[in-house]
Amino acid sequence: MRAVGAIVGALAAVGVGPAPNAAAADAESQQWYLEPMQTEQMWEVSTGEGVKVAVIDSGVNANTPSLKGQVLVDEVPKSVSYRATVDYSGHGTSMAELIAGTGEGGGIQGLAPGAKIVPYRVETIDQSMEDREKTPQTHQALRAAADSDAKIISMSIGGMGSDEDKAAIKYAASKGKLLVAAVGNDGFPDAPAIFPYVIGVGAVDSSYNVTEFAKKSSHGFADLVAPGEGIPAWCDGKFRSYCTAEGTSHATALVSASAALIWSAHPDWTVNQVTRALLDTASRGWPKDKPSKYAGYGMIRPRVVLADPNYDPGPPDVDPLAKINGGDVLAKAGARDASNTDNADNAGNSSSEPSASASGASQAPGKGSTGGTSAAGSNAETAAADGDSGNTLWIPLGAAAAVIVISGAGAAVLRARRAR
Repeated sequence: MRAVGAIVGALAAVGVGPAPNAAAADAESQQWYLEPMQTEQMWEVSTGEGVKVAVIDSGVNANTPSLKGQVLVDEVPKSVSYRATVDYSGHGTSMAELIAGTGEGGGIQGLAPGAKIVPYRVETIDQSMEDREKTPQTHQALRAAADSDAKIISMSIGGMGSDEDKAAIKYAASKGKLLVAAVGNDGFPDAPAIFPYVIGVGAVDSSYNVTEFAKKSSHGFADLVAPGEGIPAWCDGKFRSYCTAEGTSHATALVSASAALIWSAHPDWTVNQVTRALLDTASRGWPKDKPSKYAGYGMIRPRVVLADPNYDPGPPDVDPLAKINGGDVLAKAGARDASNTDNADNAGNSSSEPSASASGASQAPGKGSTGGTSAAGSNAETAAADGDSGNTLWIPLGAAAAVIVISGAGAAVLRARRAR
């Protein structure tokens, strides 16, 4: 099944007109999170330059003003390149712009404008039978991205539940890729976000509350949250105007962009170190060892890493999520490769590609909820995001540092996650 993450809720137009330049005139002013995230300061250190992000989605229109020169069409393998730059819905293009858009022509300003996008189109909704037959399956696109030099694979999509999909996820992880996916908007956690080795992403609104649609879908599978409500996105595949949209899709793009900023500044880091940096510096009002059911380790704030030239990302060969991932897939792949090198009898089996049947064998057992510290009603004095008031992420319009507020009895409880 190939289903691209939906834009949830009513869409209010913020631009009209026949030409993209005219339509996009107000897009960047709608990006409320850019100033609180201190993007200008971050870009003095890193813009994401040198990092390629594979966007597996509905395709990416490389000709929007904000994406001209940002999309590496020639790097898409021919086997999965069918109409990679044809986007019938505008969804994939919006995600690409949120990651690496330049803001040209009044378009969306990407969080990592120095990064480049490699597009993979997998959506076939409402398309002809011929189009469906020629469009690559999601697992095919994922494997192709895994074999490329893209460091990050961003998936604002759902519906990846087959054994082939699971095996492709594990294969990509074994290749050292950072896998980021949306938890969904429709009341249940979606794949691939629920799979091991994938960073599941939920969404917050401009008041830094976890959104209702994200809470309904996370169910303990969100590792991080990012802005995902009131975000500009293309209204449709005609690319004439932007609309105000919401969804964990948009939050996923911003987490991918945050990773690109960090990896660009530290190109020698491994995926484990980039992941650890994202998790450890996230803004939260609860203990790190008790991740929230709805927000995981908290809200992204890459500037904390970029602002510290001596930041310690920890060991390169230890997966910070190994406990819930069922082990470190990179370590397993390395051990397997070493074994195959030493054993001539196994020389023909040195590929790190797992079988579909093996992909579920290493999954961690589910863990029951054991309570935790509620973040509801927290304020700047009591939240203490990291115990360092100088490192708080959200400083909106000069106000005191805001933190994620999660309403409801299930706030900030230890996750019962990845139980299958």
